[in-house]
Amino acid sequence: MTDDPLSANPETDMELTTTRIEELLGDEADSLLNHTCQTVPKEQLHLPGPDFVDRVWRDSDRNPQVLRSMQQLFDHGRLGGTGYLSILPVDQGVEHAGGASFAKNPAYFDPENIVKLAIEGGCNAVASTFGVLGAVARKYAHKIPFILKFNHNELLTYPNTYDQILFARIEDAWNMGCVGVGATIYFGSPESNRQIQEVSEAFALAHEMGMTTILWCYVRNNAFKVNGVNHETSADLTGQANHLGVTIEADIIKQKQPTSNGGYKALNTGDSSYGKLDERIYTELATDHPIDLTRYQVINNYMGRAGLINSGGGSGKNDLAQAVRTAVINKRAGGMGLISGRKAFQRPMKEGVEILHAIQDVYLDADITVA
Repeated sequence: MTDDPLSANPETDMELTTTRIEELLGDEADSLLNHTCQTVPKEQLHLPGPDFVDRVWRDSDRNPQVLRSMQQLFDHGRLGGTGYLSILPVDQGVEHAGGASFAKNPAYFDPENIVKLAIEGGCNAVASTFGVLGAVARKYAHKIPFILKFNHNELLTYPNTYDQILFARIEDAWNMGCVGVGATIYFGSPESNRQIQEVSEAFALAHEMGMTTILWCYVRNNAFKVNGVNHETSADLTGQANHLGVTIEADIIKQKQPTSNGGYKALNTGDSSYGKLDERIYTELATDHPIDLTRYQVINNYMGRAGLINSGGGSGKNDLAQAVRTAVINKRAGGMGLISGRKAFQRPMKEGVEILHAIQDVYLDADITVA
């Protein structure tokens, strides 16, 4: 025990057992925990591990300061030294509006409480806006790795638009002591060409200054919603978004876990011709199993050279079970971790810490292996 007010509560600092994980997975437990991937075998992947920076990134064009920043990220929190990541992202005050995001817990209007949650939750890092991190940088930047999310979509413009625009400079991230920067691109949107160019230039500067880069690779276009199926989370489209993300040298890719497949097929109907596809995407490189769909995302990240961290999703009735399910799928697919915010900060801090710890316990559980 410790007197540090930011340390984890002894009541919440309890590991989630494999048996409890099985209970939370319910009827899916056997399918998710015992599945063997028959598409791209795990032996072909660059899997997370304690030596990931040395094994995967040392021979790249990333300079020594970027490698040091990566290692700082991997060495912090309850997952420190494992090669897995648990990141608390709180940019929803801009992305979804402050009131809509923090009405359940007004304490999180105060940036310090966001950082405290990440520390108590044992996270590798906290990712947030320029204003949030800047407000408390001198107090906390040396206590937990900071990741500055430098672009956002705001919902005050009338009529509402969906466009990621720059809110901060890369130099500001370096000055406040960040180890990394993050950005979102809405791949497939009318604005995506501009966003790709802006983020590519920003990532190049971040690497020059010694910071690692994380890209939120979101597929966004109403045209991707076909016959009641939202292909914005289709494995083939999100996989290609990931592939574009690593092309502009994102070191880590954040992606929503796939819920379907066949986005290219759905958009190639009638007189429509969209992109290019090969049937082997669906017959050899993926099945309808959630682990196989997520592995397709991993292989598009240069076979895992750039780690895949999946989104934890919004907050609902069964957050603990949903968080554990997402973590199990990500880990067994060959992913690198989770970046989960609303499930944690839209509830009392003690419960938020429990959810973050539960996610981390999946990655700490040696019995849960890569499929």
